[in-house]
Amino acid sequence: MFKNILLIASFAFIINGCFGATEEEKWSAFIYPNKEDTTQNIKSPMTFSSLEECKKVSILEIKKQSLENIAMFKCGLNCRYNEGMKKEICQNMLSSTDK
Repeated sequence: MFKNILLIASFAFIINGCFGATEEEKWSAFIYPNKEDTTQNIKSPMTFSSLEECKKVSILEIKKQSLENIAMFKCGLNCRYNEGMKKEICQNMLSSTDK
């Protein structure tokens, strides 16, 4: 009986370790110097631990470049470069107009 309980507990622990782990949030900033042309963007070389931090840095960079009236930004969650598509694929993408 004790062996069965130990076996079930071990199995549950292993399954939880393999499937229960959550991925750390990493936000990437994409700045579009011309909001009318979304094919051209500049990706920040660093990632951010929160959406708020990504937005803040993006807004500061747009102001620093004096592009407030013509630029926009997007923040992408856990983005990875897809070699086949030749572009960044993100779990979620929020633009500067999203709340």
